[in-house]
Amino acid sequence: MKVTTTTLIILLFRIFLLFPAQSFGEGFNEEEVEKLQRPQFPNGFFFGAATSSYQIEGAYLEAGKSLSNWDVFTRIQGRITSGENGDVADDHYHRYLEDVEIMDSLGINAYRFSISWARVLPRIEPFVTIRHHDHPQELEDRYGGWLSPLMQEDFVHLAEICFKSFGDRVKYWMTINEPNLFIELAYEQGLYPPARCSAPFGNCSAGNSDVEPLVAMHNMLLAHAKAAKLYREQFQPTQGGSIGIVANMNMFEPLTEDELDREAARRALAFDVAWVFDPLVYGDYPPEMRRYHGSELPRFSLEEKEYTKGSIDFIGINHYATIYAKDCLYSSCSQIADRAIKGFVEGTGERDGIPIGEPTGMPFCYVVPRGMEEIVNYVKERYHNKPMFVTENGE
Repeated sequence: MKVTTTTLIILLFRIFLLFPAQSFGEGFNEEEVEKLQRPQFPNGFFFGAATSSYQIEGAYLEAGKSLSNWDVFTRIQGRITSGENGDVADDHYHRYLEDVEIMDSLGINAYRFSISWARVLPRIEPFVTIRHHDHPQELEDRYGGWLSPLMQEDFVHLAEICFKSFGDRVKYWMTINEPNLFIELAYEQGLYPPARCSAPFGNCSAGNSDVEPLVAMHNMLLAHAKAAKLYREQFQPTQGGSIGIVANMNMFEPLTEDELDREAARRALAFDVAWVFDPLVYGDYPPEMRRYHGSELPRFSLEEKEYTKGSIDFIGINHYATIYAKDCLYSSCSQIADRAIKGFVEGTGERDGIPIGEPTGMPFCYVVPRGMEEIVNYVKERYHNKPMFVTENGE
């Protein structure tokens, strides 16, 4: 489908609410939702739109840009069902002024976008993502991308350039978008570049789905922590901004009332959400992961713990799905679910043949409004009311 600029906001921009969430309270019923209007929200409430560079920019080789991992990946026959790529996308690179005018006409006062690593608005507050799933293909070819600790230093170099170049205009920095989702799709299932996996997760030419996700995540978290340390020491005192990271956060509910499934739901949240945020708040991976991964889970040195712990000013929440969790430690499950990398949890969208919510066009995505309140409360309680922003949402 060709998306024109006039429909860009509706079809490609993920409309989201950005707000410093303390609690959702009791939530809204349908009648209250119908009556909600913009003036009812407090001053300082951000209504925004979100994009990522590869999804909308186009101009894939203009102005000295090098090939990104996605430029290469989309050209491998069979990787993209339609055979399409992002060479033009929505042509935002050439039409950004028009697109910003459209956002302004919709009453949007915040815009979350990413800066293309391979390419290196005064009334709208910019929320800048430094790395949104894309990076130069050269780094994959040279040393294996996120599987190498060398990627940490290259990321910090990119972040420093961004802080120096744009920090006087950017008050909200997000270092990496959805490291947990990227890791799952790139190193576990092999659906994102560099398309690494092993059986039973997929049929890739190389990879280890049980171990490589742990290694890649470790390098991404350390890259974030080093960039945050640099920002706080050299830029934050004069620029006055804040820095955080964004994770994809599914909400998990027990499939049955059995305590095993209740524990499975808690374990699934730890292996999904806490995998990202426990190290950045507390300095180490969640104990639930240590228990089942053992020595395969990387360890932080004392020095790394010192700058990793507390390395976020806020938490970014991308929430799209609420699903049931079934225990696989004491129950029969699929080969994929019955593994440590999945927390020995099977996710399902149905209970006794009844969907958890109204199905959508995306697998595992159902309309479950309560899930948003539940995930915010989970994050609030686990991380002691740390400031958070809902950076993407939808069902």
